Amino acid sequence: MISGGLLGKFFMNDLLQYENTYWSRNLHVIGIDEAGRGPLAGPLVVAGVVFPVGFHHPEINDSKQLSPQKRARLYDEIIDQALFFEIAVISPLEIDLLNIYQATKMAMTAIAKDLPGEVVLTDAMPITTAKECLAIIKGDTKSQSIAAASILAKVTRDRIMDEYDRDYPEYQFQKNKGYPTKTHVAALQEFGYTPIHRQSYEPVRISKRLKY
Repeated sequence: MISGGLLGKFFMNDLLQYENTYWSRNLHVIGIDEAGRGPLAGPLVVAGVVFPVGFHHPEINDSKQLSPQKRARLYDEIIDQALFFEIAVISPLEIDLLNIYQATKMAMTAIAKDLPGEVVLTDAMPITTAKECLAIIKGDTKSQSIAAASILAKVTRDRIMDEYDRDYPEYQFQKNKGYPTKTHVAALQEFGYTPIHRQSYEPVRISKRLKY
């Protein structure tokens, strides 16, 4: 299921096109992605992953294309097989203070600096560090490292929202993960917002009343 390659002998795969370019020079790649830019509630989660040079896992793909069960299994396999990984959780308060773009950029930049590796690949977020950085549009469909980071971020965030569902059952966070579904927006209008809602987001801001 999980295959490793030797330097100079790499797998031909659309998700490895960027990695192979750098691996051929024996450079380690840091893939970074996020989960949770769009929700009205809950944290933003940013993750970074560094795989061994030549590493290939045929099932790693954009987290949005995978079932929850497959994501959970791959989460464990990525943690086990990666040389290094890092996961950052940014609170709703930090998002409100910074704005979602700056919060994402700041977290990605911090992870890029923290993790060992010469090259940084992000999903469409331009960042600046002393390392070579490349922002790839739809990077989670073009880079194994970014896709793996998307899985770590998505699974981590989903588990956090499942916990919040127990605290705030009216909002059905286990189902909507904080995204602005009709039932979530209706609950905001009926009950008001909670401490985990992003008060800078319009549907939350106009709901006005604080339930908790």
